[in-house]
Amino acid sequence: MPSPAPSPEASATQRIADSITTAIVERRLMPGTKLAEQKIADVFKVSRTLVRQALNQLSRDKLITLEAARGARVAEPSIEEARQVFEARNLLEAAMIKRAATELRPAQIAELRAHLRAEIQAVKNSDVPGRTRLLADFHVVIARMLGNKVLAGMLGDLVSRCSLIALMYQSAHSAEHSFDEHVAIVDALEKRDARAAVRLMQAHLHNVERNLQLDPRTPDLESALLPFGALPLEAATRRLAPRGASPRNPAPRSATPRALAR
Repeated sequence: MPSPAPSPEASATQRIADSITTAIVERRLMPGTKLAEQKIADVFKVSRTLVRQALNQLSRDKLITLEAARGARVAEPSIEEARQVFEARNLLEAAMIKRAATELRPAQIAELRAHLRAEIQAVKNSDVPGRTRLLADFHVVIARMLGNKVLAGMLGDLVSRCSLIALMYQSAHSAEHSFDEHVAIVDALEKRDARAAVRLMQAHLHNVERNLQLDPRTPDLESALLPFGALPLEAATRRLAPRGASPRNPAPRSATPRALAR
């Protein structure tokens, strides 16, 4: 018996949640961005009640935070949370890719090859939002091919959180490297080499995590301020002034608006 169609209200709530998630994954909404309920309601032509339901859903998924005084904001994951997310992905994806190596059919391998072609096209076109979404979706696509909706949902949530983590901790793992590693994984899947597929997936996730700055240096107050303390006042002021500005003619402050902020 087919599942009943969702109500218009539920569909609208899901559309808002999906749109915000996509904007985060595609790096159009940055960590800490304020998500003003009324502005979102105006964009989607819905009530604030439906917006609030979508924000509550995203809060449960750890993509945003809800605070009484500050309202809704895109989450800012901690270093410990980042490590735990990658640990969870390693556990899930090692088992997933091992199963995929024995179960995926030739037609599904061809579908993955088509996904890879879309990835490299986005990379060559410098389509940052498109390539970010496609590189993340690669992992979820494999989970969906196995027919496990729960796994695909869990992995989708983790991949979205990884996108936030990469924004927070400045991943140096290039899109080209991720694409090359995806190609190697699909090659192993096509050969039904489960051991190689697991090894390649674990190496891929390790490389992404390794290039995150998850071990920041502990700030040392003396070493941070010493270069300025040894300078005469006028020289220190010149060093601190923005390029093109002087102590007498300071550069004007620039305001960078954030999407969906008041």
